[in-house]
Amino acid sequence: MGPSITPSAPRRQKPAVSAGQARRKGDRRSADIPHADVTRRPTHRKNSTGPRRRGLLQALGIFQRATPDQLWKLTRPGNQHDKLVRDNLLDLQDHHLVRIESVRKDRRQVWVLTKRGHDEAKLLLEPMGIRLSALREKKHHPVTKKLLGAGYDDHAAAVTSTAAELHRAGIGHRLGFATETGHRLGDGYVQRADLVVRVPQAGAPVLLVEVDRRSEDAHDLVVKLRWYWEWGRLLPKDADKRTVDLVRSRPNAIERVDHEQRLWRRVYPPTGREPGPPRVRVRRHHRGQVANTITALKEAGRRYWAPRRYDSLYEKAITARDYRQAVPVVVTTLEQLQGHGAGWNAPGSRR
Repeated sequence: MGPSITPSAPRRQKPAVSAGQARRKGDRRSADIPHADVTRRPTHRKNSTGPRRRGLLQALGIFQRATPDQLWKLTRPGNQHDKLVRDNLLDLQDHHLVRIESVRKDRRQVWVLTKRGHDEAKLLLEPMGIRLSALREKKHHPVTKKLLGAGYDDHAAAVTSTAAELHRAGIGHRLGFATETGHRLGDGYVQRADLVVRVPQAGAPVLLVEVDRRSEDAHDLVVKLRWYWEWGRLLPKDADKRTVDLVRSRPNAIERVDHEQRLWRRVYPPTGREPGPPRVRVRRHHRGQVANTITALKEAGRRYWAPRRYDSLYEKAITARDYRQAVPVVVTTLEQLQGHGAGWNAPGSRR
């Protein structure tokens, strides 16, 4: 369980500008070509400073693999392009702390930590209780000598890009992100969130983000929503005996148990709101498929996200709805996050 990280102040969304797009006189230099495979060291480059070095090592320690574009938004979102990040990566490469693992089809380089860089990132992250990702070791085929396991699949890239866009919009801090975080249910099954974003100062204890794997249908989505809903209703192991007996003896008695006494509040910080942690669904499809996702949620998943009527004798006269057992859900696309920012009212984002 990582620490509660105060999010950075909301930033004014700026359009992404690839390095080299600014107007200049004369010919463009090779170092300014977006996403170019830069092998020559620019003569003006200086050694990366302590904060820049720490930021890149921490980001790669958390996300394991990332492109310069993603690292730019995770570490220096105030810059207009990723050129400074690319220069800093080259400097870290000179010091044998990072290496290029592969080059994607769009010519973006995928950077990872070396053994030495992994050890340094461990010293930066573990004292703060932040989980470090596994080291990406170089493995070659014994016969062909081809590098193995160097693929950066679309899902892993989309998870990192989602975190980068949230951070660029001022939602969460890079040290408040975690990937593949497990949530153990009562039957022992572990539901792993693709991305966890801790944002206690933004009015939400945490965002549990699921990034679509393209192969998942609406039924898979509803099942995952049910798992999160069930996890939010669990009691901790040291719960009061009277509370445990009550929950075991009466159906839906857990709904009478305050959220402060539930397991999820031991894991994530308080927010002052009764519903469970918000769950964000990010799809990598066009907006028409987002509409299909929302339709499926409205119908098959109503039990888990929809409010209810107050059912006690005294509360029946209340016309307001009870959201205490509902799981807030936001659905959007990665294209919308990249094009319009991560504001909740951005086009394509639906609650």
